[in-house]
Amino acid sequence: MAATLKNSTARRLRREIFAQTRSAGFKKYLRDLVCELCRIDTTPNPDVSKMRAAEEQCFRILERELGSFQFVGGRIERKAINPAIRSHTNFSLLHFTKTANRPEGLPLEEVYRGRANLVFVLPGTNAFKSGCSIALNAHLDVVAPYFPPAVQGGTVFGRGTCDDKGPVVGIVAALKILSAALSKTGVRLNRNVLAMFVVEEETGGNGTLSLAIDRDLRGLYDSVLVSECTGLKVHPANRGAVWYRAEFTPEGKTSAFEMSAFIIEELEKEGEAIRAESRHDLFPQRPVQTCHGIIGPYGEHPSRICGKVTFSIGFPKPAGKPTAALVKDCLNAGLAAYVGLYGDKTKALDPATGKPMVAHHYKVRRSGKRFVIDVFGATGHMGSIRERDGAITKTAFLVRSLLYSKAKIEKAPGQMTLALGEEPNANAPSLVLEGGQGFVPTHSIAEVMARLEHAAQRGAETYLRRTGHSGTAARMVKVTYEKLHNVAFDGDPHSPSMNRALQAGRICGLPPNGPVLGWTVSCDARLFATEYPGMPVLTFGPGQLVHAHSDREQIDIEEIRSAAEFLAVFLLLQTGTLAKL
Repeated sequence: MAATLKNSTARRLRREIFAQTRSAGFKKYLRDLVCELCRIDTTPNPDVSKMRAAEEQCFRILERELGSFQFVGGRIERKAINPAIRSHTNFSLLHFTKTANRPEGLPLEEVYRGRANLVFVLPGTNAFKSGCSIALNAHLDVVAPYFPPAVQGGTVFGRGTCDDKGPVVGIVAALKILSAALSKTGVRLNRNVLAMFVVEEETGGNGTLSLAIDRDLRGLYDSVLVSECTGLKVHPANRGAVWYRAEFTPEGKTSAFEMSAFIIEELEKEGEAIRAESRHDLFPQRPVQTCHGIIGPYGEHPSRICGKVTFSIGFPKPAGKPTAALVKDCLNAGLAAYVGLYGDKTKALDPATGKPMVAHHYKVRRSGKRFVIDVFGATGHMGSIRERDGAITKTAFLVRSLLYSKAKIEKAPGQMTLALGEEPNANAPSLVLEGGQGFVPTHSIAEVMARLEHAAQRGAETYLRRTGHSGTAARMVKVTYEKLHNVAFDGDPHSPSMNRALQAGRICGLPPNGPVLGWTVSCDARLFATEYPGMPVLTFGPGQLVHAHSDREQIDIEEIRSAAEFLAVFLLLQTGTLAKL
């Protein structure tokens, strides 16, 4: 038996692939399919029936496409979510089902009743000894807030275009290309190829977890490529991330909102300390981000940078001009301290708009006896926090500056009170802050969790000491980790799988991959890497991270085209169907 296909067949396959991917009709196919999927709102919802219906719509679209392909022996399966995930260390609690009227959420059986992942299996012939079977993975859920797709030139804007429905389309399109090319040449895949389209990546990864622990399915693949918005770079490692939830319950005359400003400060300092300790060959850029995504009613997602926070400054009687001027000076001092550490994003242009990333840092308006402060940031994925602007962190700087000068400010109008929102909510029993902390394989997730908890305690203690309040920080601050908890992993940068991916990139004319590095974001790849240590797990896909989770989420159709072409070539190389093209 020949070790591989003849060179003439390889050359013909290459011509067939490029003829398809480099046609105007192919780009139209990609654009239309991205828009069709992105018209479906797949954000998390406490009404699970809405999630179920949205997933069903997406699956029907994908089944329509996959069912039209001409692979020999290909089969489409819906894999029900395995209830055994509840006892797995990587299981994420079902926080999205909790509401004010249903604080306990829903039982697992009810959440996943009638829900599944979609798997497309293409059996290999095993005609050659080379290559290995591979599973491709991408997710269909997106973060809130949802907004529908719109096409502008060669770009599609809309929630999920970049993260992760664009990469989903890249996988489907790659299989479409291979289907036609293999059919025309009479060639069959040497090893198995699986495509996994999963639910609930953004809420912690339970969809992929259900597939990763499926040992029967595991017998069909030896490697994995998770498709995410890596900007067409291939990565054999991911940074980790843990989402925290800090609840502040004040005692006596303490203020949960005021306390949050000092807790945020300590969480930021701890994040910087972890970053300083994070020397790793695959992560020289030290992608250790600290992101605060939600505070009270402001923000939508722990790993989505918060774009606006409103707080108020109240007095027993109207403040005069001298007090107003002093308040403004304190706000500007706090802002100066923030800008000194994080940069002035009013002077940085947003690549998506060509306009300043933030038009104004904050605005002040009068409302009766109160000053109302609107604080602005630039939304996006937590992985892009250093390029964007966090409104919650900025607010904490302003609040601390006001509290440092509290005695001076209060002299004329009387006692100053700071409250989240335009009006203080005297009935609010507590305040919740949620966010994420990134880390690399130099730190375990358990260590990161412990350090964040201790940091929150220190912040509360600092608040009590600075303001002269009494109380016990340990009772007033509770930090939990019920949501996403992704470990970091580092794969072999010189594995045969990685080398084949680099070869595919060169064949397709992708920009040089540069030094092989870990991805600066966390995704479902870590579920395969931790479940099967030593198995090659790569991350690759179209889309720029800076656009993920942002208010102008978008993807360039040309990037999806390049990704689909790359995947088609890579699958032929990875499965040993071809030694070269």
